[in-house]
Amino acid sequence: MAHKAGFVNIVGNPNVGKSTLMNLLVGERISIATFKAQTTRHRIMGILNTEDMQICFSDTPGVLKPNYKLQESMLNFSESALQDADVLLYVTDMVETPDKNGDFLEKVSKMDVPVLVLINKIDVSNQQELTSKVEAWHAVLPKAEIIPISALCKFNIDTVLNRIKDLLPDSPPYFGKDQWTDKPARFFVTEIIREKILLYYDKEIPYSVEVVVERFKEAAKSIHINAVIYVERESQKGIIIGHRGVALKKVSTEARKSLEKFFGKSIYLETFVKVDKDWRSSERALKSFGYNLD
Repeated sequence: MAHKAGFVNIVGNPNVGKSTLMNLLVGERISIATFKAQTTRHRIMGILNTEDMQICFSDTPGVLKPNYKLQESMLNFSESALQDADVLLYVTDMVETPDKNGDFLEKVSKMDVPVLVLINKIDVSNQQELTSKVEAWHAVLPKAEIIPISALCKFNIDTVLNRIKDLLPDSPPYFGKDQWTDKPARFFVTEIIREKILLYYDKEIPYSVEVVVERFKEAAKSIHINAVIYVERESQKGIIIGHRGVALKKVSTEARKSLEKFFGKSIYLETFVKVDKDWRSSERALKSFGYNLD
């Protein structure tokens, strides 16, 4: 039997369930999946390996009109996913209408590769609403195949996976068969800490935060990590730390628990908070944090 391999890129607007879908398809928890929008900032690859197949999934930031340089970088990651896909998964949901982000959808409509429109969250709708939604998407992307799903209930996920298998080209694997992501361990440390901040702080705070791992020292049974949480304002630094350091201690404790589960080792985590003024609009800061500004 011929071996199949290819790149399956996941795109769509914020908060439609892209990261939850990615984690289901790959079988590893590698993308932040919270109830808050704009949680994914980078393009994150998760690799699914079987004996005769390798699927390289990419989760991307939600498509939005950028208001500052960080969001410009996020849009660059999303648009890059249109250029190197063997199969494109466009994720939407029952609330969203097809007239959102028309410029991006026009680019999707001109793609030569197979496009699967996945209408997520159908568990909160009735058949009539779903039929109407499918017809609306057919009108916008007539060449696309439309599959209703519920990532939360794991409905039709196997159907999506089987369809991807059918569409993948014959190819040797692109990565080692034991590899499940293209990101280094440090990346997942920053994502897990950032996830806890998204969960435990309100309003603008989570979106003003970037996390950098300054020390990652791994031993046989333990990992020592020093991480810096960057914010844009002194006032935000005070909020992150909290009264007598209680807020920062809570985030660090919850992050440590998740990191121990993720790595399967004892974690010694030290967190610090620093101010890098207006880093989201600073080309220098964004490049140092690994964002794509080209």
